[in-house]
Amino acid sequence: MTDKRSLTEDPSVTLFREYLRLKTVHPEPDYDAALRFLERMAEELGLPIKKVEVCPGRVVAIITWVGSRPELKSVVLNSHTDVVPVYEEHWKYDPFAAVKDADGNIYGRGSQDMKCVTIQYIEAIRRLKAAGKRFSRTIHLTFVPDEEVGGHKGMETFVKLPEFHKLNIGFALDEGLANPTNAYTVFYGERNPWWITVHCPGSPGHGSRFVENTAAEKLEFEEKIKAWCKEAGEDVTYDFAQKHMDQNFTCTEESDPWWHAFSSTCKAMNMTVKKEIFPAATDSRFIREEGLPAIGFSPMNLTPILLHDHNEYLNEQVFLRGIQVYERLVPALASVPPLSGEE
Repeated sequence: MTDKRSLTEDPSVTLFREYLRLKTVHPEPDYDAALRFLERMAEELGLPIKKVEVCPGRVVAIITWVGSRPELKSVVLNSHTDVVPVYEEHWKYDPFAAVKDADGNIYGRGSQDMKCVTIQYIEAIRRLKAAGKRFSRTIHLTFVPDEEVGGHKGMETFVKLPEFHKLNIGFALDEGLANPTNAYTVFYGERNPWWITVHCPGSPGHGSRFVENTAAEKLEFEEKIKAWCKEAGEDVTYDFAQKHMDQNFTCTEESDPWWHAFSSTCKAMNMTVKKEIFPAATDSRFIREEGLPAIGFSPMNLTPILLHDHNEYLNEQVFLRGIQVYERLVPALASVPPLSGEE
């Protein structure tokens, strides 16, 4: 049965809903479907797409809009293609049907995290190209796998490859979070994830969780883990699936040309920006570890934070407003004048 609303809805919304229906969900994400979609987007945009297999079955796709001065550092618009699992019994609608309710709320896994941003990037570029725009700096749209499972077979490996360094990156945008207020949250750093596996042989017993919101320092905390394992028995060991110690932050001083381009554009659109440390971890951490500035930003204000939650949704008007935001941000960033060492 045809959804009558789709006959009159904005084509960008229709595209967003199409992308939400792709089941790039763990534990077996359909990355081939995502790549076919992105190849079609590149063809529609009239831009080249490059695919880099960073691990077997894990491909980073790169759509490139070459600038008038390609020797300058580029701007990267990054997003990940995978989404976290769902428990369908807790959802109002099929989480992969991209249902739009009477209020314009679009339900789907990835509607906030972060398929919305992927389509907002693409649609902003589409509109800018249609308007005949071109900028001095090259713009790369990167689409990476496996962010939701730590990024080891995605961005963490990609940043070590020659193909990443050939992008000649000057600045990157990546995902952020929704904000329930009228403000937009911008992230210039994030917490360091530690994923720990404790090996404790013996009969199973009761499991409990660590106390939340503790203030232990990282090294002090590892000593506690060692002590707990030793107390439990000499054969109890632990290892790290991930252990990040990096504390690189992106400069948010107005004297920084990248931040100034970002913040002044937001001000010109009367956007209230709230700077924060990301409460979890994204692929931005791998970019920052390479010494590159990266800002986490998803233009979703007046929206409850529902990433990884049941009934994740984004209102279509918030989504469409986000495209307009990128229509202004991308030109500002891609037009940053040559920096020291770039002349």
